[in-house]
Amino acid sequence: MRIPLSWIREYTQFPADGTPEDLMAALVRVGLEEEDVHRPSDEISGPIVVGEVLEKVPEPQSNGKTINWCQVRVVPEGAQQQLSGDGISADGVQGVVCGAHNFEVGDKVVVTLPGAVLPGNFRISARKTYGHLSAGMIASAKELGLGEDHSGILVLGELGLDPEPGDDALELLGLTDSAAEINVTPDRGYAFSIRGVAREYSHATGTEFTDPASQVQIAEATSAGHEVILDDDAPIYGTPGCDSFVARTVTGINPAAPTPPWMAARLRLAGMRPISLPVDISNYVMWELGQPLHFYDADKLQGPIRVRRAAAGEQLTTLDEKQRTLNPEDLVIADDRGAIGLAGVMGGAATEVDAETSTVLIESAHFDPISIGRTRRRHKLPSEASKRNERGVDPLLAAVAAQRAVDLLVELAGGTDTGAITSAGEPVLPEPITLDQQRAERLTGGPYGAQQVTESLIAVGCAVEALETGELSVTPPSWRPDLTIAEDLVEEIARLVGYDQIPSRLPVAPAGRGLTQDQQRRRTVLSGLAAAGYTEVLSYPFYSEEANQLFGRGSDEQPLDMVRLANPIASQYPTLRTSLLPGLLDALRRNVSRGFGDLALFESGSVFLPGQGLGSTEIPGLGAHPGDAVLEDLQAGIPDQPLHIAAALCGREPAATVGQPGRARDWADAVEAARTVAHLLNVDLEIAQGQHQAFHPGRTAQLMVAGRPVGCAGELHPKVVQAQDLPERTSAMELDLGAVMQAAASQVTASAISTFPPTTQDVALIVAESVTAAELERTLAEGAGGLLEHIELFDVYSGQGIEQGQKSMAYALRFRAADRTLTVEEASEAREAAVALAAQRHGAVQRS
Repeated sequence: MRIPLSWIREYTQFPADGTPEDLMAALVRVGLEEEDVHRPSDEISGPIVVGEVLEKVPEPQSNGKTINWCQVRVVPEGAQQQLSGDGISADGVQGVVCGAHNFEVGDKVVVTLPGAVLPGNFRISARKTYGHLSAGMIASAKELGLGEDHSGILVLGELGLDPEPGDDALELLGLTDSAAEINVTPDRGYAFSIRGVAREYSHATGTEFTDPASQVQIAEATSAGHEVILDDDAPIYGTPGCDSFVARTVTGINPAAPTPPWMAARLRLAGMRPISLPVDISNYVMWELGQPLHFYDADKLQGPIRVRRAAAGEQLTTLDEKQRTLNPEDLVIADDRGAIGLAGVMGGAATEVDAETSTVLIESAHFDPISIGRTRRRHKLPSEASKRNERGVDPLLAAVAAQRAVDLLVELAGGTDTGAITSAGEPVLPEPITLDQQRAERLTGGPYGAQQVTESLIAVGCAVEALETGELSVTPPSWRPDLTIAEDLVEEIARLVGYDQIPSRLPVAPAGRGLTQDQQRRRTVLSGLAAAGYTEVLSYPFYSEEANQLFGRGSDEQPLDMVRLANPIASQYPTLRTSLLPGLLDALRRNVSRGFGDLALFESGSVFLPGQGLGSTEIPGLGAHPGDAVLEDLQAGIPDQPLHIAAALCGREPAATVGQPGRARDWADAVEAARTVAHLLNVDLEIAQGQHQAFHPGRTAQLMVAGRPVGCAGELHPKVVQAQDLPERTSAMELDLGAVMQAAASQVTASAISTFPPTTQDVALIVAESVTAAELERTLAEGAGGLLEHIELFDVYSGQGIEQGQKSMAYALRFRAADRTLTVEEASEAREAAVALAAQRHGAVQRS
């Protein structure tokens, strides 16, 4: 929203020497956002003055072109030139070569004297051309930055102006004005007008504000106006698309009458292109008051105006000359022939005001913001009118804006007010809100007294009435449809008093509270992995169905249940994740593509597993507690969201350096990542041979806790690696962290540190290939009994000396007693017991 300073000064006490920066600084204090500054004077500078053509001599040229050698007086008659400079004549008469022909002797024109600078850094100087010394230029509207018309020079008489030669043309044409541009948030639609911004400036500075609406005197109707029928048979959410419609008629206008320079200059500075006087008047009133208007050529209307919903497939050609197929939800303005405009968005070409128009019917209506917003988005048709209508317009402004437009058409276009007025419907006004006077202080912490609360609300425009209960009944002003609850009023109080008055206090944590046990465990795991050299990443929880199917719990033969999104962020990601690995591997691939080849990444987050049913049977209403049964129904419809943790690895560890190539990461590193998580939680993790469709069939471990599967780890399948453009031998693991944490003891009891020395013995056993290291380890631990302190696999061998189908596994056994030093015999006895049990269960034979 651009605010020309000359315009804002009409209704506020903004200083004459104030700058756009000063205006924006004041508006920021009341919650508006500064955007930009617009100064035509930054691109154009004088001397640029009014000149009177004294002589015009056509001179044909050898190239076929005819130029005019002109004598132009640029000072009042009988006066001497007060300006000086190279090329400026002392007698006030400039010789100028001009190629345009749309002027005559006696016309008043704009003359750019030597030393002037025009937009585009075009500098004017005296120069020899066509056999003359041309000391200046007679300017066109385009050269002055006033528009795109370059067909001829700017003749001031055609604009209704008769200034004195030598007058400052920049000031005459409004080119010395400047504008501040602000960003208006969606809930502050009233600020899309000079009226709204002027009111906010008065709030920010405490100065007087004159409401431009109060300066319009609405005439009494002398006859019935054009018939208007409000006929919305399909209101959205029960709200009619149009609740009030004012129509006025002006006859005998001159559509060719020029737009006054002051009006054109303000519209240009506001960011709007002057088009024709009737169109410019409608835009001017909208910018000034915030009420969009539409002008119809009354002679083109057929029958009464009807505000209704469009018929399915109905066609309309809008003012931009595009034919549009309408939706039954579109609100349209129609006459007997059909739709003639998209209500509140854009008018139709069939009733457009043109050069032949003599009678104008003015539409000033209040529309439902939701209806207008949907139509605008559906047809991709943003306009200044829809921008205001979809944010909410003052419902009491329609008659005022219509009268303002009538007055300007009569004054500037020579029209006649017929006195015929149509007023259909009744606007809906805001409902009162009950406000506890201490609520503002409780919510913000600001020291607001009862008087300050009341004064602030009255300044906003609210009607405030004290109730017997001590509370206030506050009726918001008609231009603030965004004020609907008590919290909205509290925000207005804080805004007007000043956000800087809200104290900043650090909240004190309640005594006796802190992180829950699960939160502490999760932080321990995350910190431990980071300390182990892993880098944490975060990824979006939105996946493709294929990614979920590959890494989730499903298989190629059995489709996986997934939580599908009603409104996905992108069409290729329609489901919520059932595994962390797709997002984690995507992060790994992205980093590898940027040159980071040695990576160890991890992520912790929720996955989403649908249960028997998703969603609830009904959506509870607002304003009342839904009840336990409804809450249980809502809770039952939420998908299960277990906490998972995953890691992905590639490259070498440590990174290759001179003389140290590093070790290539493999499936064992993924298993070790899972072991690290379990160790941090003091949980025994069982590891067995496993399989998963996304992992290498011979290099996949199933991870279990107390016999229950909680995840998998290993090397990714070569086909997956190739399809997803991952480094070779990429490995990964994923754990159900919630299940692992649940298996952790609530209290960890530290073991006593023995003062007696350990005894270590090794054992190598030959077993069948089908016997896993974990199975044999459990058997040895059981057979060794209570003296065994630690067991560790340190070698696996198959080959020469070992029969086909068998393998050798060697374990280090560490024995210790809590009350004595063990003898070699005691340790050997425990070792032999372990070997015997392994022989019994697995057919193990001790390797010599």
